[in-house]
Amino acid sequence: MSSADTGTALPVKRRYRPKLEWLGILPFAIFVLLFLIMPTMKIVIGAFQSPDGSFTFDNIIGLFTPSILAAYWISIKISVASAALGCLIGFAVASAVVLGGLPQKIRAPLLTFSGVASQFAGVPLAFAFIATLGPVGLVTLFLKTQLGIDLRVMGFNILSFWGLTITYLFFQIPLMILIITPALDGLKREWREAAEILGASGWQYWRMVAFPILLPSILGTFSLLFANAFGAVATAIALTGSSLNIVPILLFAQIRGDVLSNPNLGYALAFGMIIVTCIANTLYIWMRTRSERWLK
Repeated sequence: MSSADTGTALPVKRRYRPKLEWLGILPFAIFVLLFLIMPTMKIVIGAFQSPDGSFTFDNIIGLFTPSILAAYWISIKISVASAALGCLIGFAVASAVVLGGLPQKIRAPLLTFSGVASQFAGVPLAFAFIATLGPVGLVTLFLKTQLGIDLRVMGFNILSFWGLTITYLFFQIPLMILIITPALDGLKREWREAAEILGASGWQYWRMVAFPILLPSILGTFSLLFANAFGAVATAIALTGSSLNIVPILLFAQIRGDVLSNPNLGYALAFGMIIVTCIANTLYIWMRTRSERWLK
């Protein structure tokens, strides 16, 4: 019996036609493949290879030598310090603009500057801080000649732990402002009004309502700022050279062939940095997902 006899039509096979919209992300996909995925796979594979190409764990074990462990520890401390100070100062600035009594016309210039400053790093940033807080910097000489304050005598050195941490704050604070501002905007006025109706003070509202809601965003941003500082290499090299033993500088020296006669140990160094930054970024994504449930 044919389809005409039964009165039913045979299904028409549709020819697959690729959507042209996917072509828009093709350049980005190629860029990610060539400059992110393939180099990362090269690093991961090289970290578990010996110079002759055989599989080995010796490079990973080599990361636990005292000098390399010290470099990782200093890098982690600088990242934690700059991330904590960046979160604290950036949150204060964003709160003053969004929730405080500052004029709203300040908001647009602040966010614009933050967008630019959060990407300002490398040699220009290092030169700016050397010219400002270096041994013969503008602020250093002004404090010494006009106020009698000698930063060098007080123990401050721009080429030290705190010098690099303060330099990192130039892009850490703006990044915090950019990320936490939408979270502060998400605090509904009704929540504060309900808390006040129930007799809560301003401090109780922040401690019991606002801060618990913002905490995932703050912790997530802290993780992002940590990863941002941990992977910064151009600013550290331009500012301190080889005077500070941190992982990015040690890895850069390996790329140039100055240290570490085993190139695969350099891959292991980079692999360790990838692990640390992946953990930090994973925490950021998880915390951001939790905060968005409240701020929708």
